[in-house]
Amino acid sequence: MAPKSPRPLIGVLAVQGDVREHLAALTELGADATTVRRPAEVEAIDGLVIPGGESTVIDKLVRAFELQAPLRRRIAAGMPAYGSCAGMIMLADRIADGRPDQQTLGGLDITVRRNAFGRQVDSFEQDLDFAWSDPSLEGTVHAVFIRAPWVEQVGDGVEVLARVSGGPAAGRIVAVRQGNLMATSFHPEVGADRRIHAEFVEIVRSHRQQRNVREPA
Repeated sequence: MAPKSPRPLIGVLAVQGDVREHLAALTELGADATTVRRPAEVEAIDGLVIPGGESTVIDKLVRAFELQAPLRRRIAAGMPAYGSCAGMIMLADRIADGRPDQQTLGGLDITVRRNAFGRQVDSFEQDLDFAWSDPSLEGTVHAVFIRAPWVEQVGDGVEVLARVSGGPAAGRIVAVRQGNLMATSFHPEVGADRRIHAEFVEIVRSHRQQRNVREPA
């Protein structure tokens, strides 16, 4: 058997959305990053990023490419996953205003509202306080919201990481974590700040280490 690489392999769901930017961010942080378009590729990864895009389109393509069942199974089994914008919707257990036929991968005990901040012309940027789990990380995060959702309800096991700091949507939840799952309403991949991706890479590394301890070499 070939030795396991010390670097985690993180997949970026590549059916739609800003895939390239997430791949670049993960690679900069020392992770091996790859696209995920086929069921077999789901089995090879240590963690998954679901990028922004259009949640209804991502849902349809995930089902068309026969990715829904393996992704749901791996997420339910504890595989780390991070969703930005539409990716947050895909990881949510409930959608407040989803289309009648819209489905998600689930895992996060949250209710989200699609396009909660308005249309494309209502996109905005704002500095937010963020609850970093890594004590070496600190300071606000510059958040870019593009036709973004927000979280209307969280379950007991969900940690709120960030809220809108001002304006008519002040107090709305825009970043959450539950176990190995993390999601943001905004797009950290569009800037040079890699701290949110670093948080997720560390989640993947920790989970991978724990799994390797439990599994025989």
